[in-house]
Amino acid sequence: QVQLVESGGGLVQAGGSLRLSCAASGRTFSRRAMAWFRQAPGKERELVAAITWSGLTDYANSVKGRFNISRDNAKNTVYLQMNSLKPEDTAVYICAADPSYSAVCAGRGDVWGQGTQVTVSS
Repeated sequence: QVQLVESGGGLVQAGGSLRLSCAASGRTFSRRAMAWFRQAPGKERELVAAITWSGLTDYANSVKGRFNISRDNAKNTVYLQMNSLKPEDTAVYICAADPSYSAVCAGRGDVWGQGTQVTVSS
């Protein structure tokens, strides 16, 4: 059983940076696709970025060029480096995992974290 714990959220001014971490327990981390989602108040959850177990990545158009997803399989951790943050990036950021890349990108991951709050002030 894989469990996910996010960290690194906080309050930052527009234009600033944050790095989120998602630490996974369990021996099958390296074979799982991982993704970051976010959900703002009153809005639907949206995919931010995803990474295959081998390191291929995809990004939402709204974060391309500003966010970078990476993973360290030796540390069972996936990261989301967020630069040039905007107030519209304010949301709870949640990581998800699944053996299937298409499933995790579609929001059907079999394991989800609790989320970490990111607030960007203008």
